[in-house]
Amino acid sequence: MSQRFSFELHSTDGAARSGVIQTPRGEVRTPAFMPVGTAATVKAMMPESVRATGADILLGNTYHLMLRPTAERIHDLGGLHKFMNWERPILTDSGGFQVMSLASLRKLTEEGVKFSSHIDGSKHMVTPERSMEIQRLLGSDIVMCFDECPALPADDATVAKSMQLSMRWARRSREAFGDRPGHALFGIMQGGVTRDLREESAKALIDIGFEGYAVGGLAVGEGQEAMFGVLDYAPGFLPEDKPRYLMGVGKPDDIVGAVKRGIDMMDCVLPSRSGRTGQGWTRHGSVNLRNARHKDDPRPLDEACGCPACRNYSRAYLHHVVRSDEIIGSMLLTWHNLHYYQDLMQGMRDAISAGRFAEFEAEFHAKRAEGDIAPL
Repeated sequence: MSQRFSFELHSTDGAARSGVIQTPRGEVRTPAFMPVGTAATVKAMMPESVRATGADILLGNTYHLMLRPTAERIHDLGGLHKFMNWERPILTDSGGFQVMSLASLRKLTEEGVKFSSHIDGSKHMVTPERSMEIQRLLGSDIVMCFDECPALPADDATVAKSMQLSMRWARRSREAFGDRPGHALFGIMQGGVTRDLREESAKALIDIGFEGYAVGGLAVGEGQEAMFGVLDYAPGFLPEDKPRYLMGVGKPDDIVGAVKRGIDMMDCVLPSRSGRTGQGWTRHGSVNLRNARHKDDPRPLDEACGCPACRNYSRAYLHHVVRSDEIIGSMLLTWHNLHYYQDLMQGMRDAISAGRFAEFEAEFHAKRAEGDIAPL
């Protein structure tokens, strides 16, 4: 196992890429989907079950963990990996997005962001330096620099001002991160849906120098067409020999479209959140298990899926436990959804290696266009 952080690009097919991120805690096959473990847990899942779906890496939320149980407490208890019983790589976000979207009474200055906790109203200040300290205490393998993410749509002047502040914060994050062998710091490109601002942001980040680069500020209300419009050019502004991470994405068709455009890493709460609301993601699109059409259906959710929900239970049973609000409903559907997402990633990795990504993409869309299996 590598004692340092590195990225190897193994295959390309058009703009799509497959490779491996090496970390002291294990390798991450790319393109990679990272399940979100918001509060040191992927909801309704045991860590070993998450690993069984094929996940190589998890994401933890700095904002939530700093408020409860606190980064200091987690550090004193041996760090986030030990605390949540996940010994493989962990990426932590910087807390910037949650500060903007969840905190109340926030005040943004050059120094950082003052805000009141959404949990108990307690006052906090997060700066680039404090974000680096929190993530160091957590012990995550990949650390994100602290940035500001404006909600879209916004005018160019607002986006430019925000992006330039984020670039100053990126430099401060890099300086505060220091020398941490085996750990990586990723910069975050901002600039909304404006090409010139994206390019300016990328140049600023490359000048600072990071182990990886994220495309931030998308999946915040701009719609898929606008997101893909940015991804048609934005990854090309970033170094080819470093991983590229699209934050907070997404639905399966978002993921396939992002990989097609050169993205290596993604995360989203969607598969786990959907699992808790009775929604299953399959090769044929999404299936609402709350619907009465499933109540007498002895067939599996997806006959081609090898997860426990599909191997061992019927649609009728899943419908029953979902409608009855039984905890096992959340457990089985979350497991299925995460398994489906990881199957999708493996399918793309194989297709890129074989030089048949276009065929894979066409098959993916054709299957979804068929819709769910007909009711009995």
